[in-house]
Amino acid sequence: MSEFKTYEYIWLDGFQPEPSMRSKIKATDDDEPPEWSFDGSSTQQAEGGSSDCLLLPVQTYDNPTAPDHLVMCQVNAADHSVHPSNTRAAAEALVSDEWWFGFEQEYFFTNKDGSPLGWEEGEPRPQGDYYCGVGADNVSGREISEVHLQACLDAGITLTGTNAEVALGQWEYQCFGKGIKAADDLWVSRYLLYKIAEEYGVGVNIHPKPKTGDWNGSGMHANFSNEEMRTNGSEELFNSICDKLGKVHDEGIAAYGSDNDMRLTGLHETQKITEFSYGISDRGASIRIPVYTVEHDWNGYLEDRRPASNADPYKILAHIVGTLTK
Repeated sequence: MSEFKTYEYIWLDGFQPEPSMRSKIKATDDDEPPEWSFDGSSTQQAEGGSSDCLLLPVQTYDNPTAPDHLVMCQVNAADHSVHPSNTRAAAEALVSDEWWFGFEQEYFFTNKDGSPLGWEEGEPRPQGDYYCGVGADNVSGREISEVHLQACLDAGITLTGTNAEVALGQWEYQCFGKGIKAADDLWVSRYLLYKIAEEYGVGVNIHPKPKTGDWNGSGMHANFSNEEMRTNGSEELFNSICDKLGKVHDEGIAAYGSDNDMRLTGLHETQKITEFSYGISDRGASIRIPVYTVEHDWNGYLEDRRPASNADPYKILAHIVGTLTK
């Protein structure tokens, strides 16, 4: 029997405005995944005349499918310097495990023609019955969502839940983590979602507004806290945090995903992209102060509702922590 182990390397390419995920498999007798390389000229990360880029493993996961392990990597240039497309390095320099994050990843399952799952006969009846719905008329894609949930748990990624969302074929899962691993886990959870959906012949769309009209868009609300917020909070502390983020609202929007103006319209549980507000239990605000936080004597967390579903979580971490630790 072969003593080789198989590692599925995952990295982010250089496409703009958001990167895509790439992967390839290495078989080796190494006990840990070694550094590897790839052709950056095929991923918008190098020119053909000098195309080698390096893959540096940063997190290894048990693979619930195959091969043996999933390996999240960051990209360096051939001279081992940080590659310009590597957004992880800047976030890692700022974020300690004191910072906890919970991402609410929304997305649509899609047919091969790009239409949302369940929309094969055209636009369905108006939204209202689909959120946390049950029954074949109200839900499309449940089996894939539940397989994905279990796969992430088996991989050691802390998904805390999943549910059908407001539009037919739209889903959400919640991914919790500490420090930089929170963003690593979110990227790997996305990878598993795409890969599992492949097996069903189904696509995944994380654009923030794939269907125009009176349909909810897709976001990736970022819940966050540090030690002081969790254990020594006050109304003044939480208001000051919101005020700090409000002062750099435009910078936040720039870090929170493309085409977000299509989603942040002031409708469908959003604040306008040009405005900033915060409030207790206010899902129409830029930042929601959860009732949980208030009821626990202002010890808890905040929910930044601005990030789009296609946002890079490394950029989210860097913006929030970078702003609040200046």
